[in-house]
This record gives sequence, structure tokens and C-alpha cells, in this order.
Amino acid sequence: MSSAKNGSLPLCSSYEALCEQFSWSIPEMFNIADAICDRWASDEQRVAITFEDTHKKLHQITYRSLQRDANRLANLFASLGIARGDRVTVCLPQRPECAISHIACFKSGIVSCLASVLFGEEALKHRINGSRSKLCIVDADNYAKIESIFDDCPSLEYIVVVGEVDADLPLGFYSATRDLSDEWVNVATRAEEPAWINYTSGTTGLPKGVVMPHRAVLGNVSIFEYLFDYFPQSGDVLWSQADWAWVAGFADIFLVGTFHGRRIVSTSMKGFDPVEAFRILSDHNVTVSLLTPTMLKLMREASARVETDKVQLRVVLSGGEAVGAELAAWADEHFNLTINEGFGQSECNGMIGSNPKMMEVRHGSLGKSTPGAVCAIVDEAGNEVAVGERGDIAIKRPHPAMFLHYLDDPEATANKFRGDWMVTGDIGTCDADGYIWFHGRSDDVITSSGYRIGPTEIEDVLLSSPAVKIVAVVGVPDEQRTELIKAVVVLAEGSQPSAELTASLQALVRNKLAKHEVPHIIEYAESLPMTPTGKILRRELRG
Repeated sequence: MSSAKNGSLPLCSSYEALCEQFSWSIPEMFNIADAICDRWASDEQRVAITFEDTHKKLHQITYRSLQRDANRLANLFASLGIARGDRVTVCLPQRPECAISHIACFKSGIVSCLASVLFGEEALKHRINGSRSKLCIVDADNYAKIESIFDDCPSLEYIVVVGEVDADLPLGFYSATRDLSDEWVNVATRAEEPAWINYTSGTTGLPKGVVMPHRAVLGNVSIFEYLFDYFPQSGDVLWSQADWAWVAGFADIFLVGTFHGRRIVSTSMKGFDPVEAFRILSDHNVTVSLLTPTMLKLMREASARVETDKVQLRVVLSGGEAVGAELAAWADEHFNLTINEGFGQSECNGMIGSNPKMMEVRHGSLGKSTPGAVCAIVDEAGNEVAVGERGDIAIKRPHPAMFLHYLDDPEATANKFRGDWMVTGDIGTCDADGYIWFHGRSDDVITSSGYRIGPTEIEDVLLSSPAVKIVAVVGVPDEQRTELIKAVVVLAEGSQPSAELTASLQALVRNKLAKHEVPHIIEYAESLPMTPTGKILRRELRG
């Protein structure tokens, strides 16, 4: 078997054989645009993106049209004096112009900065000023936000808007590029050269800019070929609700899909609608999807109201939080597949995961180190801990998917490492067979009466109750115990809060886990605060 080269996995029947035969091959010079766009553009009929707009009208965007539009936009950048090493903020929803904008930046050697349309003015100002972006690309629906902060962003010289707005300041995305050449010679970038900046989720403290190199695509592609079960396979179509302003949607779906010249479905879904998710999966014959545990929980609750037999999924990858046994069993039944779990973060994506075709699945675990990655559980000194002992989940550098540094923050960059171990801030254990188990964020760990308690296992038990739709467990301050365990529960349809229900949920945890893990407080809510990628914002529940 040959070694992996730029995202081609050796064909193996077991995880162990794949790890043994796998090796990285990263060239010195590499430009993402060459790999995800230009090499497919000679096929005039190859569809890159199926875009479903707000009216459910479909737009088929070929790789050739992506190339032409990206070349025109690159020429616009050049005419404005924006060149290699400069930064451009892309604030667009999941639509073709978002792809075009990033590709044009890669072609020009410009660093694209990811920004969600869900952000308010302050969040956008933080990213534009932090990156010192010279230009921002935004859609008409969100133009007012950029206009309102324009004078507070000293580096920002230009705004390019997708759509029509009643203002003189912006340049039109298409009107400003229509007469420009659709020819362009891509800048010869080094694989180590910065390509994009994404930001940490900001669940704890101010989001930090994570500077990613062009080589990160090559790291991601091999990882997701594994996590997507030897992707691509014949007929593969990708979709996820995850916005392309977030690593999950941008790197896992957009970059991986286009690297292999596959078709990606993009939609105008605002917020996650489980009924709509089922429709999109079936209507577009999606075979590969990324769905967080929170999304899957909502789909589980909605599955009784929709037809699920038309869904043709081959792979579901989940991450962001642990997939418990209850949720995994539901997916086995309704999708006729075993969920693949992937674990990573903005700084190094997809470092741990599972592929049921190549390894035994242990529900509740994150899986094992992905091929080419060395992951372990380490203590505060950066030493590997014993089997079964809790510590920080970490990955050893170098790794091609790993970040270069935090933007303008060498101290935070240094603190991210303990020797050669990049620590994730997530608490875990490793069993004797190399499976890694997630026990919660280090800052989500609850300290109560001398016990350190991870929320995930409590949440999994509570989810086994038919009365519970979604739940989040957090610690709240207490003078006597340090923290009390609080569970915030969203009830399933037909269930009502009551003292009896509270007592039964507490008894459920007591019986399945331990007395010290029983929630002292159970609150009921209509919904839980979440990030755009579907992670629960636990800090907002601690008050």
C-alpha cells in the first residue's frame, strides 16, 4: 500500500493497518485555490454548489463559474491595492458568494477572516480590528452592521456588498467585477503561509484569532477522508447546517468537499430546524453530513412527525460534544448507520475520531487518534497520565492541520502548549485500548464536595428519560460545597414541569451514576442558549 499523499488514504481494512501505512506528504509550495477550484474548472459541467435560496429556488454553481467569479474578484482586490498578506473579512451566509470570496483571497495570497452574519456590531468590530482587515464582504441583509462600525474600524477601507443597498459607500459584488478579467495567475504561496483566520468559539473569554496555513487543508482532507469513511465515494453529496463562518462548515464541509470536486448543498436555513433538516437531506440526496449532538437530539424529537425513510445518508459525523449511548442507538435505528464521532477544535481540527467500518465503536467515547495524529491525556506538567486517569486531551506537534499561532498573542500561543503537546482545554481519559473519553471542558468541570464532575455523563443519563428533549448541566457557586450541580432541562412535547418529575430525574441519575452526581437544582426552560455551531453556552446558564 502506498502512503497518503495530499489527502489520499491507503486502502486498509483496519484502523491499525491504516495508521501503520499512513504518512503525511506536504509540499513546500501549496495554494488552496489550486486544489479546491482550479483543478476542477476544466470540466464545464462539474457542479460545485447547489444553492437553495430563501424561496427554495435551486441554483447550480459549477467549478468553472466559481473560478471565473473568483478571478474577477481577485482582480478587484488588486485594483484596490489589496495584496498578498493583507486581510479581508468575509461576513456572508452559506451561499456561493461566500465560497467565491474565500477562493479569491486564496488566489491572491490574501488572508480571509471568517465572520458570521449572526454576529452583532461589537463581535464584527472585534474581528475586523483584530485582523486589521482592509476590506469586508457582506450581504445586503447585514450591510447595516458594517456601515455602523465603519468609522470605528481604522484599517477598513472598502465594503463589498452582495445584493442591493441604498448607500453610496459599498462596491457591488457583481457590478464592481462584471467588466474585470476572468483570468488570473494564482500567487505562489508557501504551504506554511497564512491562509485564513477563524476565531475560537468564545464560550470562555474574548474570542482569539486562530491563524491557519494553506497546508491545513491537506491535513484536514486526509482526516475527513477517514472520518467520512473513505470519502469520496460514488454519488457523495455533502450538506451541513453549520455556517461556513465556522470551522465545522468551512473546513469539514466546504474545503474537504471542493478539494475532491464534489457537490455541496448550501441552504438559507436560519437557525436549526430539524424538520427542514430531514427535508434537505432527502430532497438533495445527501450522503455525507455533519450534525452536532444537539442537532441530532432535536431531530430525534422531530422524527415522529416526518418521513425518515427517504434519507440516504452514508455517513453522519458528529462532534462538539460527546454522543451518548441513547442518541447513538436512535441514530442506528433511524439512519441505519453508526455515527462517526470527530473531535477537534479551531486550533487543530479532527484530531480524534471513529470510523465504524475500521474499528470497534464504543458509544460515548470520542474514538482514537486519527491517522497521522498522536493524541494523549496529559497532566499540568505535560506528562502522559496513566490509563483511566483524568487529564487534558492533547495532540503532539507537528501536525499539518495545526494552527500557526494566535493572532498578535504570543503569550496565549505559548500557553496553548506544554512542551510539544497542544492542550485542548478538554478533560478526558484514555482506556487500555487507546479510546479517548470526553468528560467535559476544563472550565465546565464541576467541583462539588471535593468531587470533580464532568457534565456529559449526567446529561446522557437525563436524556434517557422520555420527558427530556435537551439538557445542559453546569456548576453554580455554593459556599458549602464550592459548586452545586444544576441541570437546565428542555422538556419533550407533552411533558410538564412538576415536583414529581424533578424527583424522578434526580432518582434516575442517582440510580445510574452516583449520589454525588445527582443535580441539586433542576430548572426547566423553553430553550438553551447555543453558539451558531450548536454548542450549548453553559456560561449563560450558571447565573
